[in-house]
Amino acid sequence: MPEPSTIQLDKLLDHPSITDAVADVNLELKERIAYQPPVCNVFQSPVTTLVTDAQYRFEIDKESHRRLPHIIANTVQRVEGGDGVALAAKEKYKKARNIGIVFSGGPAPGGHNVIAGLFDAAKRINPQTRIFGFLMGPDGIIEGDYLELTREQVDRYRNVGGFTMIKTGRTKIDNRMKMDLSRATCQQLGLDALVVVGGDDSNTNAAFLAQEMFDDGIQVIGVPKTIDGDIQVRDARGKVLCAMSFGFHTAARAFSQAVANLCTDASSDVKYWHVCKVMGRVASHLALEVALQTHANITLIGEDLADYVDHARLEKAEKAGVVDYTAYGMTLRHLSRVICDAIMDRAAVGKNYGVLVVPEGILEFINEIQVFIIKLNTIIGNYNKMHDRDFHTALPTLDDKLEYLRRLVRGIRSDLSYNVWNARDDELFNDIPAFFQEGLLTERDSHGNFQFSQVKTEKVLLDLVKDYLGILKEKGHYKIGIQNAQFVKTMQKGGLDPELYGPILFENWQRTHHLMVKKTIISKKTLKAALVRADCLAEKDSIPAPIEKIFDQSVPKFKTQAHFYGYDGRGSDPTRFDCTYTYNLGQTVFSLIANGATGQMAAILNLEQDFAHWRPIGIPIAPLMHLEERKSKLELVLEKSIVDVNSPAFRVVKMFRDKWLAAVPGEDHFRHPGPIRFAGNSEEDRPITLLLNALGDQPSIKDGARDEQASIQDQ
Repeated sequence: MPEPSTIQLDKLLDHPSITDAVADVNLELKERIAYQPPVCNVFQSPVTTLVTDAQYRFEIDKESHRRLPHIIANTVQRVEGGDGVALAAKEKYKKARNIGIVFSGGPAPGGHNVIAGLFDAAKRINPQTRIFGFLMGPDGIIEGDYLELTREQVDRYRNVGGFTMIKTGRTKIDNRMKMDLSRATCQQLGLDALVVVGGDDSNTNAAFLAQEMFDDGIQVIGVPKTIDGDIQVRDARGKVLCAMSFGFHTAARAFSQAVANLCTDASSDVKYWHVCKVMGRVASHLALEVALQTHANITLIGEDLADYVDHARLEKAEKAGVVDYTAYGMTLRHLSRVICDAIMDRAAVGKNYGVLVVPEGILEFINEIQVFIIKLNTIIGNYNKMHDRDFHTALPTLDDKLEYLRRLVRGIRSDLSYNVWNARDDELFNDIPAFFQEGLLTERDSHGNFQFSQVKTEKVLLDLVKDYLGILKEKGHYKIGIQNAQFVKTMQKGGLDPELYGPILFENWQRTHHLMVKKTIISKKTLKAALVRADCLAEKDSIPAPIEKIFDQSVPKFKTQAHFYGYDGRGSDPTRFDCTYTYNLGQTVFSLIANGATGQMAAILNLEQDFAHWRPIGIPIAPLMHLEERKSKLELVLEKSIVDVNSPAFRVVKMFRDKWLAAVPGEDHFRHPGPIRFAGNSEEDRPITLLLNALGDQPSIKDGARDEQASIQDQ
């Protein structure tokens, strides 16, 4: 075979089709980059102005008032057209500025469009305005590492995912030295304003930076970013100011496409339970949206578990004349039973497969886990106070630690912790898999806190589920239902009478579509014994092949595949919704800066409604802050927003749980959202969560809330 010539290869590589095929930028990306998101009507005005919206109220923390005096009186500001603005104000609005921008925390799809929106708005008003991007997150501010952004750089990343243009980092500007270095960098660049794009901690940082640099005349504006969706701002009366942080929709859609593909795989191969853990350590917003997007068979919502009450335990305690506080909150044992029940219900109708969605932080909502952490922190702390050697050095193995806890229960150890750990604690703790016990007993971080991020959530749950399913299988409860027609066909094909053998094998013979092998038949030995007792088989004979085949088909094998969705979603190219949202956030940032605002968070009001109703606003950050325990001390922070179990979105998911579990004969009800599409009329224009919650806020639906459950069930 002749060797290919180098000249021919060179010609091949020069061919336009090959050049296009191996180029870094494909046709779809070119289309993305060229897309121009629409802007809110107010941004068509030559200038904008800020108008205080007095309808919103905040409950201000005393500590916030003390530490943020320059910005604590900020109000909600609407961005409006400034056609009637005085000449002097117009000239101030249009002056050349130096503006810095920084990404802080994990990436979220749409960040580049915040820059693009700010850049376009600033350059349109005054081409002499300069935009500086700080590199690698807040470290870039502290260390003076930055670049001046050009149109070429900005254009390259329009509508593209990631924070690649200027990168990001997780450093916090949280002490005097870092604050002074940051101020020096901003002064050196002659900045008029600094924009901080980040989550709750980053916007907290923005508030303190605004306070620190107020007298320097340097404005600071925050932008709400997090794929977890846990920045949702309401005032003291529950009025929505920011319905969702940017990046959430894209991440949820990316996760949903992957989960929907697994739904297809599960219903095709019919042998796996796919366990999908999705990002969201503190809140379950992503899991909720994935449930709405995919109709996965089981979706656990952490906030729902925290709300759980064991009424059977309460009734038992009431009869005994006592109060059982352990009836409040879901235990790990109970949660594993709930999952097992769902798995068995599906298996009973021949569906020994499915998809389970679990939020990353679900264990933080389990009451007993929180109790364990508090008690074990106390026990470890007390031990270290009393002994020369610390707890982990003195008790190096898991067995040593467990024995110490057992001795506390039995009263053998009479130290400070003898009344902290009781028999129920010990019982529940022994239900937990050994690797998780070891995790709960491991060394704390430098602040004495339990390191939750190191726990494999899905492994904790699956180990408990597998153990309990094994017990149920041994007791004859966990079996796969056999279709009646399939049984008849198999028997007749083997020359056996189904009417003779049906009553012997099945506990529900001729009563349902799917037949359940009797609980007493748990092995081939017990199967043979049943046939012998019914005089259908001699002791010396073998089990007929058709009957053995049916039995084998009824024996479940619980096979799982675990998946984690997080980094892939936050690195996705943004949906059209997030492209438009973030571009308008960038435009809002400029309007806030040009009108002299500081200590404000850029936001879009009515985000849950159609684009025509979107209204850009500035939200005061300081009034939103309150004291919260972080790393064993009280700090001023923005409160994370968790799933509201009374919201329409959650109530809809709750209503459809049984339907989506599909533990009945027939097809599943999986929904296929498809890939993120940038073009076409079929692409959704907002998260389903926002759509449902917006509908729930309509007066006609609020008035008919009592009939909501019945109407949904009728659909």
